[in-house]
Amino acid sequence: MNEAARQSEHDRRGALPWLWLSLAIVLADQVTKGLIVASFELYDRVQLLPVFGITRLHNTGAAFSFLASAGGWQRWFFITIAVAVTALVCVWLRRLPSKGQGWLAASLALIVGGAIGNVIDRVFRGHVVDFLSFHWDRWFFPAFNVADAAITVGAVILLMDSFFEGRRKQKII
Repeated sequence: MNEAARQSEHDRRGALPWLWLSLAIVLADQVTKGLIVASFELYDRVQLLPVFGITRLHNTGAAFSFLASAGGWQRWFFITIAVAVTALVCVWLRRLPSKGQGWLAASLALIVGGAIGNVIDRVFRGHVVDFLSFHWDRWFFPAFNVADAAITVGAVILLMDSFFEGRRKQKII
């Protein structure tokens, strides 16, 4: 295959090669959740730092336990939304240029990895395993996991990239 053919193939894939990052997130998420499930009973807690501990919690809702007590229908609702968003983001990655959009591609790959990690939990466990617990005195931030962290970091990078892209376009005009 000559150089032009290789470049053409690379262009057709767009930024899909960034999905390696999604795979890494899914693996890290599932390994850490597996370790927690194997080592902790539900609600067990180990304090590691004055503001941080590990605790095993099950979340049947979305972020901050939104709709956690909705009666069960939310499981399939959240699975459907996550699969749809993942498909749309993969189309977006495919349409991105293969070079020059690294921050955007990385942010989308983080979001895909996090979404898939939590979908796996919902499908096979019926809930998402959360275990990272930050607190200050008696105020506790909702527990989360590697997938949640990837989605959050991806969303922040996406927002920052959008902001700076807008500023770059303003300077051009």
